[in-house]
Amino acid sequence: MKYKRILLKLSGEALMGDKSFGFDTGRLAEYAKEIKTAVETGVELGIVIGGGNIFRGLKGASEGMDRVQADHMGMLATVINGLALQSSLESLGVETRLLSAIEMDKICEPFIRRRAIRHLEKGRVVIFAAGTGNPYFTTDTGATLRAIEIQADVILKGTRVDGIYDSDPEKNSTATKYDTISFQEVFKKGLNVMDLTAFTLSNENKLPIVVFDMNKPGNLLSLVKGNNVGTLVTQ
Repeated sequence: MKYKRILLKLSGEALMGDKSFGFDTGRLAEYAKEIKTAVETGVELGIVIGGGNIFRGLKGASEGMDRVQADHMGMLATVINGLALQSSLESLGVETRLLSAIEMDKICEPFIRRRAIRHLEKGRVVIFAAGTGNPYFTTDTGATLRAIEIQADVILKGTRVDGIYDSDPEKNSTATKYDTISFQEVFKKGLNVMDLTAFTLSNENKLPIVVFDMNKPGNLLSLVKGNNVGTLVTQ
């Protein structure tokens, strides 16, 4: 097994499936099955989910809301998504813990680094919610921060495309996919992998990132087993 401990980053929009808002229960069930299969190999798995299927703080701010309040609303959206994924995982018998950067002890545990690591060591899937707990930071940055804190071997960024291309493959049919690319090349070419804060944090801490298609069954398991899937960003 190539990776012992993984941080899986999922977008909130991915949970919508074909819907325009909220959850697609079928998509949640599919993700839960993929995660269960991966965890059964013995890998330790942490997860961060965005909140864009419910509310995006930056969009709220652009429409006249106070940025700090809008970002707090976005953080709460990630808690809702975390609860939804936790429910799907537990329905399959996967032991799961939801940890939030904003304390709300009636529904989830507060994020405490040592507690999070202990849960992972016990084989529990740990879902990290509420981003960093601070406004002005994205869930990409929250995912990178948590990955560094729990000493993950890699960030797996599950998207709807199968890797990083030199241009948008949904708009350009001749776009070329990278199997591997360095952090410096991504900076130089101006490619969109994560927001700049998250990407710089990964680079400074020598934390590799794999961008892959989470919607293709078996991709997560294949990555966990050490196969080449998607695009690897490394030093």
